[in-house]
Amino acid sequence: MAKILNLSSATRITLILLLCFNSLVNLPQTKALWLTIPSHGTKCVSQDIQTHVVVLADYYVVADNIKGQPLPTISAKVTSPYGNNLHHNENVTQGQFAFTTTESGNYVACFWMDSKNLQGTSISLDWKTGISAKDWDSVAKKEKIEGVELELRKLEGAVEAIHENLLYLRTREAEMREVSEATNGRVAWFSIMSLGVCVSVSVLQLLYLTRYFQKKKLI
Repeated sequence: MAKILNLSSATRITLILLLCFNSLVNLPQTKALWLTIPSHGTKCVSQDIQTHVVVLADYYVVADNIKGQPLPTISAKVTSPYGNNLHHNENVTQGQFAFTTTESGNYVACFWMDSKNLQGTSISLDWKTGISAKDWDSVAKKEKIEGVELELRKLEGAVEAIHENLLYLRTREAEMREVSEATNGRVAWFSIMSLGVCVSVSVLQLLYLTRYFQKKKLI
């Protein structure tokens, strides 16, 4: 314990950061998705992603109960929130797509069986975004860093990704609040107009009935 207590403040900070990074790394990681593709129809997955985020995904057909037979082929299509086609692949057993987002919203990846396949199948989809999609081996070779420095760089990247995600969520929350306030304002004006119409109709009915009874000399 004496050796630990005699460590410099910089070393202590480094150890604390490494412990924090190890805690982040040891959290449950998102594994590849297992999708069952029906023989007729489409299976889609989506993710809400902000702009300027790197997306990398690999998919392949899983050999499920197939003995001595070729793997069934599938088709894949990835679209942006505004409907732009980012990836389209047909008659394949595996594939990959990668892009940097330019629009905020839901990015949708759809898979379906080719017409010649009579039975459904399963695929494995490994979808990575942001810090998870970064090639840290290339970063380490390019910047000539390793060990503790590389781990700190990963931790810095994770913190930046969390900060950017929080800013994105705050922006989306502000947009939703504006929409909610605008909707509440419209509902309030509609309620006032409806009340005004009801009051006007009631006054007109009262005037009409008063004149009618006066003509009939009932009042």
